Amino acid sequence: MELNIAVLPGDGIGVEVVAAAMRVLDAVAHKAGHKINAVYGDIGWAAIDKHGDALPAATRDICNRSQAILFGAVGLPDRDKTLPQAKRPERVALLELRKGLFANLRHVVLPAGLANRCPLKNELIARGIDIMIIRELTGGLYYGQPQGVTGAAPHRSAVDTLAYSEHEIRRILRVGFETARKRRKRLLSVDKANILATSQLWREIATDMAKENPDIRLEHMYVDNASMQLLRRPSEFDVIVTENTFGDILSDEASMLAGSIGRVPSACLGEPDAKGHTAVPFYEPIHGSAPDIAGQNKANPVGTILTLAMMLTYTFNLTHEAKAIEQATFEVLNAGQVVTGDLGGSATCSQMADAIIAALKHVK
Repeated sequence: MELNIAVLPGDGIGVEVVAAAMRVLDAVAHKAGHKINAVYGDIGWAAIDKHGDALPAATRDICNRSQAILFGAVGLPDRDKTLPQAKRPERVALLELRKGLFANLRHVVLPAGLANRCPLKNELIARGIDIMIIRELTGGLYYGQPQGVTGAAPHRSAVDTLAYSEHEIRRILRVGFETARKRRKRLLSVDKANILATSQLWREIATDMAKENPDIRLEHMYVDNASMQLLRRPSEFDVIVTENTFGDILSDEASMLAGSIGRVPSACLGEPDAKGHTAVPFYEPIHGSAPDIAGQNKANPVGTILTLAMMLTYTFNLTHEAKAIEQATFEVLNAGQVVTGDLGGSATCSQMADAIIAALKHVK
């Protein structure tokens, strides 16, 4: 099978973690007899410095001709400040490539060997942690209109609009039910229905859809309570589905349950539009560009490596190869001999990739 992938390392540690992850993908592909057609493109400040544009036409073309996009990171805080908000790399490049991709899946797993890295007490995580967070990605506060600051100091006003249509709510809840069906058949819908009109509509639709999915156990929880319960009883969570802003916050909170934000992968997925066109799936680790350690071979590549496993599952339907990457990665993490600095070890980014590639040789 041929896998056509647009590879966009971007800024900061994106270059290192993507390079490490691609080595792992090459090892898996070679073992399984697949061919990787990887085309690299510039994005973020790396693209601005070369082309004067955070998302140049050549990179757009690479992405449009690919089956999936592997993304590293964009943005350099010190340099971002020199540009207006609307022209910063994250706004120009990241949001543009995610257009049409409404479902963000973030998988949070705590391996037994890293239990001591979780900030929670052992008795709270004795049964392990395995949570899939599904975040609506194209609606809510980040995109609603009107939006912006008006007036002059000291009398300025600011507004952000939280808006959702029934269509947007139904399609992300559908992803939640389908994902829960493939796991432990439990779905938690997170909202703020005691206050927000959008959440009231969200809960009403979720309850209605549960009747169409009787095999799935649906529960509801207010977002403030959900943020507390994630720390109080994380092992009891299976699939969480929620709107954009809530999902952004909860998934970052949950990442620390896994020991480090550098360990969490994500996938941004869409569905065919009225003309049958589907936006190119977008895969990225959830961490940022971390310029303070960029170029030092210190970054943790696990989030990017597990992101590739999600790509193999959701875009290419290569579940066996995806599970092989996951098994090898968790084997290395559980052993605890090769661990990067964010998890208390001293291994380099490339050494982590080496260890996972070595472990792959023993995975059937």
